[in-house]
Amino acid sequence: MEALRIITEEHQNLWRIATTLDMVADEIDSGGHVETAFFTSLFDYIDQFMDRAHHAKEDSYLFPSLLRRAPEAAAIIERLQAEHHNGPEVLRDLRAKLAATAAGGEANAAFTAALRSYAQAVKSHVRSEEKDVMPLAREALTADDWADIDKAFLDNDDPLFGSKARAEFRELFHRIVNLAPESIGLGGHSGGALQKPIAPVGDVLLKIEGMESCYGRIKALKGIDLEVRQGELVALVGANGAGKTTFLRTLSGVQPMSAGRIIFNREDISGLRSDLRMRRGICQSPEGRQVFGPLAIEDNLRLGAYTRPKNDVEGDLERVYSMFPILKEKRHLPAGTLSGGQQQMLAIGRALMGRPKMLLLDEPSMGLAPLLVEEVFNVVKALKAQGMTIFLVEQNAFAALAIADRGYVLETGNITLTGTGQELISNEQVRAAYLGM
Repeated sequence: MEALRIITEEHQNLWRIATTLDMVADEIDSGGHVETAFFTSLFDYIDQFMDRAHHAKEDSYLFPSLLRRAPEAAAIIERLQAEHHNGPEVLRDLRAKLAATAAGGEANAAFTAALRSYAQAVKSHVRSEEKDVMPLAREALTADDWADIDKAFLDNDDPLFGSKARAEFRELFHRIVNLAPESIGLGGHSGGALQKPIAPVGDVLLKIEGMESCYGRIKALKGIDLEVRQGELVALVGANGAGKTTFLRTLSGVQPMSAGRIIFNREDISGLRSDLRMRRGICQSPEGRQVFGPLAIEDNLRLGAYTRPKNDVEGDLERVYSMFPILKEKRHLPAGTLSGGQQQMLAIGRALMGRPKMLLLDEPSMGLAPLLVEEVFNVVKALKAQGMTIFLVEQNAFAALAIADRGYVLETGNITLTGTGQELISNEQVRAAYLGM
């Protein structure tokens, strides 16, 4: 039933898009501008992703199989397919209303009403698939049915839905978030660009054996064993107070380690200071951003490259600015003037300036608007596709495990479960404790 997992993940993304439309409509009605570039990018994404890829897979594989096994579902499936079929026409109408509004030929109120109507339709459609169709599919479809459906949904060479298409969707979404109003996105005037995928997973880069760390007499970490391979994205999930941030601080060398070993890139770094670990290639984007508020944005980024040769810095700055153009637009302003989402991108950019062999991300989605939450994970996936090794600590367990090669579950200082991201998502204990299922 991998297809249902994929569909559910996409539904979460589409729900964020619908929520964003509602929020932007409210902002326009309150006197905000109609940003043509933003809406054009948003409609392009809906056209390419929702109407051409997401709907096409359901119509071609899931719905026909379900109609054969459960004819009683015909009415609801026909309605959903009709909504799929009508999607491009509705989108054309939205584009026409955008053009008329931008040209001054139509009041903003007509455009925002259309946005709200479309957002409501998307949410209603998602609810119907999640609550009516998917439970029936789980019950009615056979193992052979799922084998055929999953094969189609997991085909990495599929021109509509494969790895190349997914990279294009990430680019489109990245452009939306960069151009979105600052209240819900990054508020930039340029869409930016993500770098292209390059490298597969390789040898073990990090190996931790028996890590312990204490706060006075309280043992926060109680013998952690884990490993991360070159090019992997590994997620650490757990409740508040489980020790996730303590683990990252101990790995970075900020928090003392009372027992155990850390082997990084075949070197025992257990006794190295934090600055020397950073020079070895362990760079962290901390919880709560922790940017230097009074300093200019560009100075914050340059601090991330403090240990790098000066000749590398300008090129690295341009790479960060290419990914996050809003940082370039505001580079001379104090970092403290940025919105929460902009500060998060600055914190990630600052860590990237150190050219990490392994990037540590501590709660990067915390406190962000829905569109920015999705963009954080979009950026993480893009960095991973470029071959970067990433260790992600995240309270949003579902989102973290959904993109992770492997995951670890931390409970009161102990690793209690490990497996691939999808194995942990399917684990009943994890679903009950962390995924609210």
